[in-house]
Amino acid sequence: MTSLLEQAERTLEKAQSDINPRWYPRYHLAARAGWMNDPNGLVWFDGWYHVFYQHHPYSSEWGPMHWGHARSKDLVHWEHLTVALAPEGPADADGCFSGSAVVDGDMLALIYTGHKFHGSPDTDANLYQVQCLATSRDGIHFERHGMVIDTPPGLHHFRDPKVWQEGESWYMVVGSRVEDTGQVRLYSSSDLYKWQDEGIFAEADEGMGYMWECPDFFTLGEKRVLMFSPQGIAAEGYLHRNLFQSGYLLGEWQPGQQFTHDGHFIELDHGHDFYAPQSFLTPDNRRIVIGWLDMWESPMPEKQDGWAGMLSLPRELSLGDDHRVKMKPVDEVTALRGSYFPTPVRCLKNQKVFVASNAEAVEVQLVWDLNTSTAEEFGMALGDGLRIYIDNQTQRLVVERRYPEYLLEGTRSIPLPAGEVLSLRIFIDRSSVEVFVNDGDACLSTRIYPQLGQRDISFFANHGAALFKDAGYWSLNK
Repeated sequence: MTSLLEQAERTLEKAQSDINPRWYPRYHLAARAGWMNDPNGLVWFDGWYHVFYQHHPYSSEWGPMHWGHARSKDLVHWEHLTVALAPEGPADADGCFSGSAVVDGDMLALIYTGHKFHGSPDTDANLYQVQCLATSRDGIHFERHGMVIDTPPGLHHFRDPKVWQEGESWYMVVGSRVEDTGQVRLYSSSDLYKWQDEGIFAEADEGMGYMWECPDFFTLGEKRVLMFSPQGIAAEGYLHRNLFQSGYLLGEWQPGQQFTHDGHFIELDHGHDFYAPQSFLTPDNRRIVIGWLDMWESPMPEKQDGWAGMLSLPRELSLGDDHRVKMKPVDEVTALRGSYFPTPVRCLKNQKVFVASNAEAVEVQLVWDLNTSTAEEFGMALGDGLRIYIDNQTQRLVVERRYPEYLLEGTRSIPLPAGEVLSLRIFIDRSSVEVFVNDGDACLSTRIYPQLGQRDISFFANHGAALFKDAGYWSLNK
């Protein structure tokens, strides 16, 4: 272990004992202490699921990026490992930025962006981002091989490599920015060390963003999916309300050909907080994605508690009959379930019903009968700060948070899906909620910050009646 890695470990060992646990997740993955953002290097290797992540171990603010590391046998119970990468070489002197991981025989390879300034960091003219390689035989300790792809001429923002294997070749997509146009560039290799520039893979049309971060490319059903996080898309009505988005383009591609798509960018998650998702394949060939459960420039009140940022639940992707990507929690999350508590009432009429107290870690199941529910608004609340409800007048499903003391207020919503029944799985942790709609049709993820005494769950119906087909909740174990 190098001195910078040792220093990071000593800092984390001391800092984690000082964490204020009031909002620290019970069953989501967060750093031991300090700052966390993008998930990196999601991979199955040597009998373990590995998650790496962007990490600043020295404070709860963004800083020179390291790679934090955790592993799991089941995608829900995580073991923290030592910090995997620190910015200690000429290629990554100012940060080990986002990247991915692949298995090559008995070797685990991390491919990541080295972030460095040649001169003052006050101007992008001195910024250079290159792609680097590190390898490991045990999945814990890594040998660094330095830069494998230099910054292309004229570029400065060139980051977040995602690597996959197809046939005998390795391929890499990298996000980039040319003036105010976002791009994804493609590279190929036979050995992960020497890479051939294959040109521009995809590029933003007008209004589609000035930078495309964290690209990912994979096959789903009979389609190819380019998933990425564009920066600079203007809000339009209910769409693109967050500072930045995450979503996908659906299309066709074969090696040696152009990626063709319909140009229709579709957001993956419609809540306040979801960014930089990355996918990987499980041993049984499921496509799983995990995202950062936060948003840039959010207040992130947990900073005052010695930590910042967390990751979403792992989610399984599939392609629906309408050629839209569906996303639901992996089956493994049911292993967290403890006791089940059914809700005795089946009809609410102009009333609010208490359901559970001090709900720190629960999965709520709600199945609404939309055909017979006449209330203007009906749904569930967590204390006074969170409501998840159906607005019958606008025909939308709404997630509303109200934490004015932290400057976190507002709604996110989606159109009500077609059909007579609306099924919701709602995962509540100490500072997050993830709402999954109709077995994968949609998802809304949001950070929440309840105070002591503001964690009681209630169901309500205003100005009319609302009927359940099923309702209840599970307590979730760590």
